[in-house]
Amino acid sequence: MTPQQESRVPAVNDAEAITELLASAKTIAVVGLSPKSFRPSYGVSRYLQSAGYRIIPVNPNEPRILGEKSYARLQDVPEKIDIVDVFRRSDLVHQIVDDAIEVGARSIWMQEGVLDDASAERARAAGIFVVMDRCIFKEIRRRDP
Repeated sequence: MTPQQESRVPAVNDAEAITELLASAKTIAVVGLSPKSFRPSYGVSRYLQSAGYRIIPVNPNEPRILGEKSYARLQDVPEKIDIVDVFRRSDLVHQIVDDAIEVGARSIWMQEGVLDDASAERARAAGIFVVMDRCIFKEIRRRDP
């Protein structure tokens, strides 16, 4: 990507771009979605479903979560992904970003406490908008109380 093309990708955590993304996104692949109801990934994903988003679990250890077929990796998901929502440790983000670039995801959302500046810049260079260290549930609620 040229510097001119990269400048078209909003900065990490750009508030206006987050608002537009949440309004237009339909499909969210949740990497690290747990089947355990007490885990944050489960509660956030259940909320996203209730808010009208299509959730696609990405967890190689579970066949179904929240009533949806689960996939082992992003490359196995058979549909277009608007948001890759990451509920994994920061040291695992680099591979998830590589996978998101490979499948042509529109954006990558790293949940609170998940930080990887180098991967964020690599995603932006590939034309992918990045949200980092933010909770998607809180961001939706903030915009639509």
